[in-house]
Amino acid sequence: MSFLLIASYPDSLIKFRGPLIDALSQKGLQVHVAVPNIANNNILKNELESKGIIVHDIPLRRTGMNPLADMITLVHLLKLILRIKPEYVLGYTIKPVIYGSMASWLAKVPNRFALITGLGYAFQGQQDSTSTKRGLTRQLVQRLYSLALGRTHKVFFQNPDDLALFKKLKILKPSTPTFVVNGSGVNISEYEVVPLPLQPRFLLIARLLGDKGVREYAQAAKRIKSTHPEVNFDLVGWIDENPDAIKQQDLDTWIGEGTLNYLGKLADVRPALSNCSVYVLPSYREGTPRTVLEAMSMGRTIITTDAPGCRETVIDNDNGFLVPVKSVEALVVAMKNLIDNPDLIKKMGQRSREIAEEKYDVHKVNDSMLKAMGISESTNRYA
Repeated sequence: MSFLLIASYPDSLIKFRGPLIDALSQKGLQVHVAVPNIANNNILKNELESKGIIVHDIPLRRTGMNPLADMITLVHLLKLILRIKPEYVLGYTIKPVIYGSMASWLAKVPNRFALITGLGYAFQGQQDSTSTKRGLTRQLVQRLYSLALGRTHKVFFQNPDDLALFKKLKILKPSTPTFVVNGSGVNISEYEVVPLPLQPRFLLIARLLGDKGVREYAQAAKRIKSTHPEVNFDLVGWIDENPDAIKQQDLDTWIGEGTLNYLGKLADVRPALSNCSVYVLPSYREGTPRTVLEAMSMGRTIITTDAPGCRETVIDNDNGFLVPVKSVEALVVAMKNLIDNPDLIKKMGQRSREIAEEKYDVHKVNDSMLKAMGISESTNRYA
């Protein structure tokens, strides 16, 4: 029996889905992965193939809505699925979900699944200057989602708010089964607790997008440093191909004026997490933020927004603080509270680790997902 996993970003296969791929292989399934630009990444390709994974390069543009390019993606996926004849197909992120689900339906794959890891650009920014453009994109994405998800056997969500929104917008048919998982999980043995730095140090890891709250983080850092110049604010990430991307000029300004310590894009974020005492993610909306789970596993206090996906990770005043979306003032208050009360940082960080162990252990998350797909039982007959 074989399982096809469809993705839009090569690096996510190991970082976010590596343990899931391993779990599928351990169940006796032959795992195939389909992702764009994998042929240009020999290190990742070799790592996957060393695990016995069969790798397929597909023509897929992660951003933008080009009808011709997207039709090419659909046709290519259909041909691939007809050739390898998988018993299971799972797509995650927007285009793999939409076109993977359509192609697997056309090919009559017996078990078709979709994983909604977040809603992305189209569902954000309803009140900003680009809301008209986003509104049109949102309508198109919703229609495509509805068309695709109606042809799946089960849809996985990473938080209950996204599930409720899809139902409210009637993207999901009432007859389509759904299941909520605790994000992608985190390997708590790889993200171990390390000692806190002597001075409070804040960190944000994200694609450099407005919707990730990068601007609010920079503004709050500037205000804090005006009264606490000894406090450091680190930023890890990169400028993405996205209409909402931070401008290079803004990033250069924050670096030049000493507001942020920019560490660039890191293949391994654990050194940056080890060097911080508080992890901050002022995002407007997430599936379940993986970086927050990693920070929690390493025993870090969390400041994040009271927004879908984000609020799932923090019990306010327990392992961190929840702040309103786009509120620089609330961010500053939360940061100052921790700077003035360093004992809180240690106490809340300990609670973060406990919650990570209880709720977000990747093996527990993957086990629940496999059972929901019927794999734990069905594949044992063929292993």
